[in-house]
Amino acid sequence: MRRRLLAATVAVALAFGVVTARLFVWPAQGMPAGVSAIVMLAGPGNRLPVALRLARQHRAPVLVVSRGWQGYGGPCPAATAGVKLICFDPDPGTTRGEAEFVGQLAARYHWTSVVLVATRGQDTRARIIMGRCFSGSIYAVTAALPWDNWPYQIAYQWAALAKALVEYRAC
Repeated sequence: MRRRLLAATVAVALAFGVVTARLFVWPAQGMPAGVSAIVMLAGPGNRLPVALRLARQHRAPVLVVSRGWQGYGGPCPAATAGVKLICFDPDPGTTRGEAEFVGQLAARYHWTSVVLVATRGQDTRARIIMGRCFSGSIYAVTAALPWDNWPYQIAYQWAALAKALVEYRAC
């Protein structure tokens, strides 16, 4: 009986670890050569250089920068030649507020695809929430996050994902 209980506990812990790794540590990422817009979400990590690099590579004609809670926090970055720059403060200052704003922009400008610049931990949840407000293709490119921040981020992202799946189901 104890062996079965121990085996079941180990199996559950292993499954939890695999799911955590797939959702938050190594999510699927990448993007095609071009999309309608680059969307930098707010939060920790070194996101701005990644978003600006994609803009300089002309991967999209529009760069959208969120200055939401724990976001970039500074003034709008300098525009990249040939790329329209839109900075905004989401309301609410969350991924949901960012998705609502991007959904409105997408409808106004007839976007068919976006690439989200986020951290690996936020990637899965951001795609789910963005998909509720935007019907086009959603890709993700991730920015670095200090490894000492990972334990907090994994706990936070599990809680935030549960909230996104249960509490906020519409745009």
